[in-house]
Amino acid sequence: MPRQSALAAFDLGALLLQRLFSTFADGWPGIGLLLQRFLTSMALIHSGIHYWREAQRSAVVVPHMVGAAAGILLLVGLWTPVVGTLIAVVEILIALSSAGDPWTSVLLATLGATLAMIGPGAWSIDARLFGRKQFEIPER
Repeated sequence: MPRQSALAAFDLGALLLQRLFSTFADGWPGIGLLLQRFLTSMALIHSGIHYWREAQRSAVVVPHMVGAAAGILLLVGLWTPVVGTLIAVVEILIALSSAGDPWTSVLLATLGATLAMIGPGAWSIDARLFGRKQFEIPER
């Protein structure tokens, strides 16, 4: 019985993610989304590593580490709508709590939000797991 409920939860999650996007963009738009995911994730991972080295004992490092973990998921395109929303929230919190220049965090929050709205593109794990499947009917 627990196996069936786990499968039902996965099917529900797949249905929800599939319903968020009617298609997973490929071609030039898909390449653009791949580049946007790559750039955003590299900036998040770099920021997390930088704050890990600079302020290991500070509470400031926690949101940056959450952002870096989200960047890793974003890099491979897994759970992109959820991860993009998480990135937007975390980066806005960083921008509001930081005494320095908030514009990098605002930029990363905007990129995360746009990826949450647009989707991961065809070159992602989301597209492989949750994309529409095409079945070929054999001819008789």
